[in-house]
Amino acid sequence: MGIVNVTPDSFADGGVRLDPDVAIAGAIKMVADGADLIDIGGESTRPGAPDVPADEELRRISPVLEGLRGRVKVPVSIDTYKAAVAERALDLGAVIVNDISALTYDRELAGVVARRRAAVVLMHNRGRSADMYAQAHYEEVAGEIVRDLRARIRDAEAAGIPRDAIIVDPGLGFAKRAEHTFEALANLSALAALERPILCGPSRKSFLRAALGDVPARERLWGSAAAVTAAVLLGAHIIRVHDVTEMVQVIRVADRIRVSSRCLD
Repeated sequence: MGIVNVTPDSFADGGVRLDPDVAIAGAIKMVADGADLIDIGGESTRPGAPDVPADEELRRISPVLEGLRGRVKVPVSIDTYKAAVAERALDLGAVIVNDISALTYDRELAGVVARRRAAVVLMHNRGRSADMYAQAHYEEVAGEIVRDLRARIRDAEAAGIPRDAIIVDPGLGFAKRAEHTFEALANLSALAALERPILCGPSRKSFLRAALGDVPARERLWGSAAAVTAAVLLGAHIIRVHDVTEMVQVIRVADRIRVSSRCLD
């Protein structure tokens, strides 16, 4: 899953794709480089980021979605927690709603997903971007992630979303300090108990600094590659990345190792 941030304040790329033409060209190149999905977002959700009004988010993402219609043949995901934004994005061709709040920030969103028969990514999180680190208290990270996501799956199904339309995400870096995130990643296989596809997004994230030191986001390629490899080997089905060209190679090799290890069982 290639990441297209249409924001002025993205932690990972500094807002280089705020221009719609640049974002469209970037998404098309990602597909050419091997991306199987494209994830478009119009609001930075990094820790401490301010909320963006729905009309501004729509202003950012609408021309990109319009520009990609008929030009890419892979599924497009909209990274939003707002019902109004998701509704319009689905009108413009998106088929997946990637929600960092697992349908908890905007209670209308579940109804939109169900009515439009979209797929949905339920990401583990606590609190909002401005205060999520205040919620980073765990006794046993993996077990709590599984417990919380199981509850969110129940809520989604109660809202009319079919179970087979649900994807889960451990939320690396969200309401988790570096030590929590490394523990969540190391125990990613625990999410198999939910019997849903697993999306994992370690790419360029700040938790990597605990191992790499104070390395800027754009220079965390090799650290990201290590985390991506671990995610694949531990059972992730979808890997969300910024660096598609390089990570396609990493993922394909890691996946062959994973498949070969099963053959030995």
